[in-house]
Amino acid sequence: MKQLLMLLAALLAGCASYTPKPLDPAVQGSAFGARSLDAPELKQFVERSYGHELSSWPPKAWDRSMLTLAALHFHPDLDTARARSQLAQAGVVTAGARPNPTLGVSLQHNADASVDQSPWTYGLGIDLPIETAGKRTYRSERARHLALAARFRENEALWQVISGVRTSLLAAYPTDVLIRRQHGLQAEITHLLERRFAAGYLSQPELTQARITLNQITLTLAANQKQRAENMARLAAAVGVPVKALETAAISFESFEQVVPVSALPSDAMQREAMRSRPDILASLAEYEASQSALQLEVAKQYPDISIGPGYSWDAGAVKWSLGLSLTLPLLNRNEGPIAEAEAHRKEAAGVFLATQTKAIAEVELALAGYGHAVRLFHIADALLRDQNKAERAAAASFKAGESDRLAWLSSRYETVTAELARLSALSQVQLTLGQLEDALRRPLGGNVLPAAVEQAVTPKPFNNREQP
Repeated sequence: MKQLLMLLAALLAGCASYTPKPLDPAVQGSAFGARSLDAPELKQFVERSYGHELSSWPPKAWDRSMLTLAALHFHPDLDTARARSQLAQAGVVTAGARPNPTLGVSLQHNADASVDQSPWTYGLGIDLPIETAGKRTYRSERARHLALAARFRENEALWQVISGVRTSLLAAYPTDVLIRRQHGLQAEITHLLERRFAAGYLSQPELTQARITLNQITLTLAANQKQRAENMARLAAAVGVPVKALETAAISFESFEQVVPVSALPSDAMQREAMRSRPDILASLAEYEASQSALQLEVAKQYPDISIGPGYSWDAGAVKWSLGLSLTLPLLNRNEGPIAEAEAHRKEAAGVFLATQTKAIAEVELALAGYGHAVRLFHIADALLRDQNKAERAAAASFKAGESDRLAWLSSRYETVTAELARLSALSQVQLTLGQLEDALRRPLGGNVLPAAVEQAVTPKPFNNREQP
């Protein structure tokens, strides 16, 4: 008995212990409010991402690349995705664990024992469960596929953060400078027209139209300022920092100034390769394989497990050995219900995979078709702006030569600003469609946006059914 107690104490000593980690909303909120883009830990993360030390910190301008790295450091969705991946990895360990044997000790006292016999009977029994029909293998395979799916979902969460920064940064592109110029020119034009109306050289409807235009631009400017503030708040949320962290940062929009030629877009072969490496497609495929393993497990459960129970007893001075064998008899059911459920889950997983793949193909085709038209519209708007610049220079020369009045020159300048806004709107559509194509392919286009290590993490290798998580 003493040896048995020592064995139990040794086994309990190897058990894991629980350490509480309470969350304090006030502390978490204060920590979020204290986040800043010049944090030393962010600098260390950026240096690890690029693989070298930075010569200066913080950077002079926060462009798309640097803001994306900041989001990869701060954004809470990535912590959630990593935790889910770790949970699935732990599930692999759980699924592969073998059932522990059961130890039983018995003690009996015989009140009618004779004087020459011991009234005590001591018994010791061990129950050894044995899984049959490969249940542990199927269970482990299912857990392994779910761990792969969780890892691919982590890659997907990584891309969603990258995409969120791009979308929010593009939405925050400043247009207020052009609108202010337009407002100032329209105010001058309206003032000149008021003077002409007062002198009797202009009709009331013409002056009214000018005032309506001025009022519309005033409202547009106010709405633009509101939208700008909201977009900066969305950008801060996409990065994972409070709005005040961006107030003193110099945001660069240079990455949106260049238009990627249609000829530079991925070829059909590259598109097919991207479709094979999209993390959401790979996750759906891994989840389908997990459903197959789950069905195999339920089929295997038709065959009962075996339990072997060797025992030892000391009965009134006599030593006795015993050997027991037990199993569940499949008489009332043969696991038909769980098998049917597993088959339905497999059909559902197959449908999810097909829907995900079809959606991805449609996203690529839609973005490619839209990008070509958006680029053509941008080139038209760019050509119109060049023509208007020439017309403005001619109007300025004519005004200086005394061949035209100030109103004609102001009107030409106003048309130039309008053409610049039209070009900017066309450029925004180009970048918006390019972002949709990036989302469809799950990879940046048009230059090195991220360090190579980060791009490799975003784009996982194609699914391998024998891959270990």
